[in-house]
Amino acid sequence: MITVKNLKKQYKENVVLDVEELFIPGSQCFGLVGNNGAGKTTLFRIILDLVRATSGYVEINGVEVSKSEEWKASTGAYLDEHMLLGYLTPDEYFQTLRKIYGMSESDLKLHLDKFVELFNEEVLGKKKYIRDLSKGNLKKVGIAAAMMGKPEVVLLDEPFENLDPSSQIRLKKLILQEKENSRITFLISSHDLNHVTELCDRIVLLEKGKIIRDLNDKSAMMSELEAYFTG
Repeated sequence: MITVKNLKKQYKENVVLDVEELFIPGSQCFGLVGNNGAGKTTLFRIILDLVRATSGYVEINGVEVSKSEEWKASTGAYLDEHMLLGYLTPDEYFQTLRKIYGMSESDLKLHLDKFVELFNEEVLGKKKYIRDLSKGNLKKVGIAAAMMGKPEVVLLDEPFENLDPSSQIRLKKLILQEKENSRITFLISSHDLNHVTELCDRIVLLEKGKIIRDLNDKSAMMSELEAYFTG
């Protein structure tokens, strides 16, 4: 699904990402953790070709992201609110994406029906611009948009941030259902160790741009991460 090879991002003398090799297979829920400045968001931005690597490459389904547009049709992402169109209401935004993805009105309704609990009657039908939404509701709109168009892979950066506890639980349930039913490969970057260990089949720990742990044993993930972060 996703292959990272000899990937390096450098600003003058400062190397912010240095990943020799990483492979993420299809239908895996993949977690990325690390302290601020570890390189998590930089890796996501390079995967999405929002930032160009200094050297090395990323492939999605065998297609190098910096040299082709093919991968975009099967990839969804929400990194931050700058990916949204703040001058639209959520209803207008989803209608715009519906047309881009070639979805019917019934397709869109089926998609948004999955988010009824998460939206909690605070997002749709309110005639409120996206720019005026709370941080939590911005997150909900972005995540729902990232899953539109039947993507094979979805990247979410800090998806639980700014969500209240009820919304966090609903989002976890939704991600697990989509992984099971739609076979989506999720890449989730998070500071919340409890949520990421509960959701993910595998967690990679970054430190100063390098992979220092690649954890696959769910029973030991939390204890290993706690041992690392507590020193």
